[in-house]
Amino acid sequence: MYLRMAKRLFAETDKRLVAKLAWNMGVKGFVSVQRHKWRLKRGEFFPPFLYLSVINSCNLRCQGCWVDVSAKQAKIELDAANRVIREAKEMGNSFFGILGGEPFMHPQLLDIFAAHQDVYFQVFTNGHFITNEVAKELRRLGNVTPLVSVEGTEFVSDQRRGRLNVYSKTMEGLTRCLENKLLTGVCTSVCQSNIDDLLTDVWVERLIQMGVMYCWFHVYRPVGPEPCQELALTPGQLRRVRQFVVDTRANKPIVVIDAYHDGEGQALCPAATGFTHHISPWGDIEPCPVIQFAKESIFDDRPLKDTIGQSAFLREFRELAATHTRGCIIMERPDLLHALVERHDAYDSTARKTALDELAAIQPHPSQYCPGDEIPERNLVYRLAKRWCFNDFGAYQKYFHAERWRDPRENYPKSAALENSST
Repeated sequence: MYLRMAKRLFAETDKRLVAKLAWNMGVKGFVSVQRHKWRLKRGEFFPPFLYLSVINSCNLRCQGCWVDVSAKQAKIELDAANRVIREAKEMGNSFFGILGGEPFMHPQLLDIFAAHQDVYFQVFTNGHFITNEVAKELRRLGNVTPLVSVEGTEFVSDQRRGRLNVYSKTMEGLTRCLENKLLTGVCTSVCQSNIDDLLTDVWVERLIQMGVMYCWFHVYRPVGPEPCQELALTPGQLRRVRQFVVDTRANKPIVVIDAYHDGEGQALCPAATGFTHHISPWGDIEPCPVIQFAKESIFDDRPLKDTIGQSAFLREFRELAATHTRGCIIMERPDLLHALVERHDAYDSTARKTALDELAAIQPHPSQYCPGDEIPERNLVYRLAKRWCFNDFGAYQKYFHAERWRDPRENYPKSAALENSST
């Protein structure tokens, strides 16, 4: 399987892009994580990986979207984006996630990539704005991987994304990426309406045949002004997703991303462990993209390392999340998050200014933390890579025996006492 993956990588992708990936994300990314570990030992903090939502605008209206896509357009201007990335690079960061809205609606997105050839960018996109010219420029730059979101079959995609013909337009953008030999991924927010269509070997085999190099099955989170809570997965379905990811990694020549488990199958939250935080289109520094509250901004009169590293709100968020669950605190304990926001008088970083009421209305749902149901990695490479570069960095250790640490399933309302079957 390893040889098949290597053959695919070098035969189906521009070799120059593979080399940039290996250096900027591989070697330098490894060093970035080690610097993060060293900072933690000194009592300092700066996440080795940052998400930047560069714009709020989007051409789609997805179910469960938390971004103010209909509000007046806000975007991180070129100078501000360059300053954030430059200051993060000074801390050792070499890999950035670019989100929106739809990032390719940002008029200077390619200029941002061009200004930082020494780092690597992963762009979360619906693919609709990836023309052949855009794909050619991405190939020329060589430091960008498009991660194209596919949310279901033709009918389900239109329903999930709030527009007609979404699937065909997304596949057109995906095809342009692959025709230009970009290292390209496909992600899916797995929910009730697409789990049976896309969490399958048939779908993965189709991606492999198309030339897709990696995929990401992340779990739907019912947040935002219209959370569509009925789309949330049951505990049995969450276990099914994890098992599918582990099995696919062991059997298929395609990389499968998983940001919520270590190599032993223990659940974790990347924001709680300090691996990543998020910057909104308005420059607000948030714990993660779905938690839209902040106390600091990239425009504060301090270096970014101090703004993030000295934030009492972000620090207590990490401690609170790690104290109460290895899963997603906004899904399992929205009440605790609500209290944290009020305790710090954190401001609502949305344009709609209803995030606190939305948080109060969230019903507890299962997340990735299912004690006793851990599924370790079968693939030795993934297990070793996670041991070195992606784990909890000790964030949970001092809390694991705390009295308040309990099975999150105790928090779910009886109406959502979701069965443990795989359906």
